[in-house]
Amino acid sequence: MSTLTAVALEDTAFGTLASQHRLLNAVLKEPLPKAGTFGFRGDIALAFQDQVADEARPPAYSIEQILAVADSATGKIPVLAGYLHNFAWLKDAGEVLADFLVPEGTYVFFVNNIDFLKKYTVALPGGITAKILPLDESTVWKETLELTSIDKNDVKKMNGAQKLEFVLNTLAETAMPFPEISYEDGVATMEPVRNRNENRPV
Repeated sequence: MSTLTAVALEDTAFGTLASQHRLLNAVLKEPLPKAGTFGFRGDIALAFQDQVADEARPPAYSIEQILAVADSATGKIPVLAGYLHNFAWLKDAGEVLADFLVPEGTYVFFVNNIDFLKKYTVALPGGITAKILPLDESTVWKETLELTSIDKNDVKKMNGAQKLEFVLNTLAETAMPFPEISYEDGVATMEPVRNRNENRPV
């Protein structure tokens, strides 16, 4: 595919999110091998702190470590995985991304404050389904490889865009028959948010 036909960020849902100053800490932001698709690895801000004059402040909270693809033809994000520090923020994630998610899409959130032994399916407005898994001291990338049974050697020789496309395609095909709970029940049973730095060596 020539670079002339490569899709630009602005042609996708990511362009809208970027114009809202929500795309942060990108480690990958480029077209993927499949024509018309664009990949993003980074954070999507969910809520902002009050700004004082022109002072740039970090967001109040975000979906972190995102792995996602946007389709320029549909204007949607068909596959996304990311980290939420608090299960309660799932509602914000659904609202911020509402215009870009599709009922047949794959949306996986690794969450800090749910039982380590639990995995859930949670319905969001608009017929969207979120898959919820625990995450403590790992990363979304490592956990997604494990979830999809991809050996890291399988992707070692690929470039960043190829890796992301391969992992997200595999994630979309992965069966995740987790028990369904409501968002309200998830909030009611969620645990205190764990300090991510508590057990890390100094």
